[in-house]
Amino acid sequence: MKTELALYQALISINVPEQKANAVIDALENDMHSLLATKADVTALRTDLTAELKTEISQLEVKLTLRMGVMLSAAVGILIAAMKFMH
Repeated sequence: MKTELALYQALISINVPEQKANAVIDALENDMHSLLATKADVTALRTDLTAELKTEISQLEVKLTLRMGVMLSAAVGILIAAMKFMH
């Protein structure tokens, strides 16, 4: 509310007609309410992104576990094969 009053007073002080000053303030209020993010918007976005990030991390953990298991199995198989060839 302080911003609108300060803007109104500034426009009136430079001889802008009252109707045009009110139109400018109305347009500014409309843009501020429709274009700017509120704290609730940012909090909701943060919550959504956190949930998505946790899901992606858990999927990557599964992939990494599977890859490590395959590599470990391959390494053990190679070691067993190498030991059989040495004897």
